[in-house]
Amino acid sequence: MIHRNHLAKTVAKLQHNSLSVAEYIDQLRTRTEAIEPEIESLLPESERWSRLTTAAEQLADPPYSTRKPLYGIPVGVKDIIHASGFQTKANSSLPPEQLTGPEATVVRQLKSAGALVFGKTVTAEFAYAEPGPTKNPHNTNHTPGGSSSGSAAAVAAGLCPLALGTQTVGSIIRPASFCGIVGFKPSYGRVSAEGVIPLSQSVDHVGFFTQDVAGAEIAASVLCDGWQTVPERISQPTIGIPDGPYLQQASSDGLDCFYTHCNRLEQGGYNITKVPVLPDIETTNEYHERLVAAEAAMVHHEWYQEHDEKYGEQTAELIEEGYGVPTKQIAIGRSSRMETRDHLTDVMDNHDIDIWVAPGACGPAPEGIDSTGDPIMNLPWTHAGLPTIAIPTDDSINGLPIGVQCVSRFNADEHLLNCASDIARTLQS
Repeated sequence: MIHRNHLAKTVAKLQHNSLSVAEYIDQLRTRTEAIEPEIESLLPESERWSRLTTAAEQLADPPYSTRKPLYGIPVGVKDIIHASGFQTKANSSLPPEQLTGPEATVVRQLKSAGALVFGKTVTAEFAYAEPGPTKNPHNTNHTPGGSSSGSAAAVAAGLCPLALGTQTVGSIIRPASFCGIVGFKPSYGRVSAEGVIPLSQSVDHVGFFTQDVAGAEIAASVLCDGWQTVPERISQPTIGIPDGPYLQQASSDGLDCFYTHCNRLEQGGYNITKVPVLPDIETTNEYHERLVAAEAAMVHHEWYQEHDEKYGEQTAELIEEGYGVPTKQIAIGRSSRMETRDHLTDVMDNHDIDIWVAPGACGPAPEGIDSTGDPIMNLPWTHAGLPTIAIPTDDSINGLPIGVQCVSRFNADEHLLNCASDIARTLQS
């Protein structure tokens, strides 16, 4: 079911007319009609193909040298992100008219770069944990991860080469790892969250999925504020392994694969440094989870007072928990974000670490679609707001992908993606 649909290669073909936008949309239609009924990654849309065909026809046809960076690229949009002409339902039973809002900045940026909206992708309810119907393209008996389930599955299955997601705990990196693709969560605030239904405004990140690191660099250059092209590194970065209680949260199978990946990087010439870090991970986890609950209760207060019976069980539990979080604990959770960032940065400075590498998830995608899996391996990096990229590997467990996540300093997103290309090549060779 997996099909190669690399964004960078597709951009090159569309830029130079070796593939027309109309031809590409026809290819995607054939692929989607064959695969989508099995994985259910998209919100149904009766006029999708006529809409996309019309949009393709309306694209300007400038000289190759002046074509925009995402010329003709269809992009999946997670259904908590507003896009003109589409309802935003957030996988919720609330009346859609109550969830309306102006088109998200990220959607406007993509359109300005020549992209087309492929359609809305399935999300867990309000980007939390109540899952939608989406299945993992590698094995439809397993979850694709959440909450950006539809975006990850659509990209992994080759239905579109780029899709937007969000992450408040692990909702980009985990599904990317489960589905065997690239997921990029930028530094906190580097990509605009305007026009996105929030879950926890202190920690919500907007990011995206591709099948290739080169494609992620193209998308990041469009979406990340103040993006700068940086020269290729002459020397390989020093990689830090976050040793201690954080790492031990992964499953035994997940850790075995992770250490295999570390050995492969070392054999590829990387300097690997194992460093004790995040010694009080349980407290960090608690601060983050309580902060998310409290801020979710703030976001949903008016809706929940009117429509509490329409909320899914897990979302309702989060909101109810949030009502009980004292104001002082909210302040502690917010300040903990900066403290965790400073701690991680100090360790990097003291040990000359360029990039952290860690398991992308606890292990492979769990069986069943009633749960989206545990985001615990992603939590501290999200809490600290550090740029993070999920990189697929050639390894799997029972046919299910196992990915790694790479993390760099705050606002060093360009550096992270620059390093990620060679790390990906090493792990996929």
